Amino acid sequence: MMRVKRNILSLLPNRSDYSGLKKTWRADLVAGITVGIVALPLALAFGVSSGAGAEAGLITAIVAGLVAAVFGGSNVQVSGPTGAMVVVLAPIVASHGIAAVATVSVMAGIIVVIAGALRLGRTVSYIPWPVIEGFTVGIGVIIFMQQVPSAVGFNAETSGATTLSSNAIVAAWQSAAAVAWPAALLPLAAVLVVAIIMIALSRISGKLPASFIAIVVVTLAVIALRLPLDAIGELPTSLPAPSMPPMDLAVITSLMGPALAVAALAAIESLLSARVAASMADTGPVNSDRELVGQGLASLASGFFGGMPATGAIARTAVNVRSGAKTRASAIVHALALLIVVYAAAGVVALIPLAALAGVLMVTATRMISLSVVRRVLRSTRADAIVFIVTAVITVSFDLIVAVGIGIAAAAFFTLRRMSLDAGVQREPLPGTPAPGDDRIALFRIDGSLFFAAAERILDEINDQRGVEVVVLRLSQVRQLDATGAHTLAELVTALERRGVTVLIKGVREPHLRLLEAIGAIGSLRHPNHLFGELDDAIAHARSHVTRSDERGATPGAQAGA
Repeated sequence: MMRVKRNILSLLPNRSDYSGLKKTWRADLVAGITVGIVALPLALAFGVSSGAGAEAGLITAIVAGLVAAVFGGSNVQVSGPTGAMVVVLAPIVASHGIAAVATVSVMAGIIVVIAGALRLGRTVSYIPWPVIEGFTVGIGVIIFMQQVPSAVGFNAETSGATTLSSNAIVAAWQSAAAVAWPAALLPLAAVLVVAIIMIALSRISGKLPASFIAIVVVTLAVIALRLPLDAIGELPTSLPAPSMPPMDLAVITSLMGPALAVAALAAIESLLSARVAASMADTGPVNSDRELVGQGLASLASGFFGGMPATGAIARTAVNVRSGAKTRASAIVHALALLIVVYAAAGVVALIPLAALAGVLMVTATRMISLSVVRRVLRSTRADAIVFIVTAVITVSFDLIVAVGIGIAAAAFFTLRRMSLDAGVQREPLPGTPAPGDDRIALFRIDGSLFFAAAERILDEINDQRGVEVVVLRLSQVRQLDATGAHTLAELVTALERRGVTVLIKGVREPHLRLLEAIGAIGSLRHPNHLFGELDDAIAHARSHVTRSDERGATPGAQAGA
């Protein structure tokens, strides 16, 4: 009972979360305000890009950001809408409508909370690095392409087009072909100005809120010059009252697949972000299971307020750490700063041009793709390079979660292939002084892993031996053994014994012995005494078999004694 209580308490907020706040509150306050300034344009842009609207992005950054900061397992993680989540949400909005976003957020939140309660926080470590980098590159490409319609001023009503393809690359091509040129040069100019300002300021100082400054400059220029650019439009001047989104059985059934995909992404991205944050500065340990519970509750709360699913945001978390954040109070301040924007500056924010937000996301997407990392992956091993490329291509072409699944499957295939190739069998000379009849004894050493991917190939090499009366199998170098390997070994022993060949087994490890007994490999031996712990004893017994055979004048393999 006490252990259960400790496990539950470890998933909940506690006083130690703020133990150093008396000394760090100034640094946390400055970091929180800085992150809030950086998060504002990103929250608006991700909301617009997902199809749920700028309001949903802002609500998510406030509500989910606050809940995740309080309940999450990282002291410096900043949560909210992210580019990866936009990639998953955009097709959901296209297929099920905007109302489905809040429902999916609640469903995904419940799933992630359950994952945390079941202690699944460490499963992210099973995702190979090439898979992570592959879908990161794919996400970057998709986010960039998703901004092309806004960057060229595409409007479905005025262009005569009704819908764009759900594939970001195809939609980018359709929008570029449908707009009126050269009128599209004006929003493109706004995108270019935003990009230039962001890149220039980042080179001057990494601490400047480059995206915020770029948005302010372009918005003021558009207002002053009265340029005809589409803006965000009216935003609420307060948070909406929480309410339960549609959750009837038909809705839940139709959205279960998308909710599982969103939950998987939320868990993966949040845990990866928390891991990155922990590596950037000494800000305390990360409780992976509590992080899942916190992120799940964040998406749950966001859905109640009409927001989007949330995840830990690597870029905003990095800004938080670099700005000097020490405790989770900084992430709380970030959410409160955005809340002030809603109540005090919604009218001003509504004037921001969509093209400016597109520019921010295009630069953000470009920075997600590190050419140096891509080169390192491609230069590593052929298998890892293939996994990376396959994951990236499938992410762009089909679906992020499908890409991760296929990427993991491809990585597992290549890993099993390497393990199976590392496994092998060697025929060794008999130890000690040579004795008459040694040529009728075969000593085989099996190395590596005797599992389903390698068992049949390895044991076929032994079964193909001819002209021997006794086979000694050395299993002391077998590191891994599964049921398939044990079953195949039992079949080998049975096949050899039927041919009159005596099989002796030496050096079985204790965990493997239980499996071999359960599968029947040990029972397939001609006599219980044919299982040995020492090689010298096994060879002596093999030679005694050959000697007795010669004394009796029997044909090879004819005797049936122990």
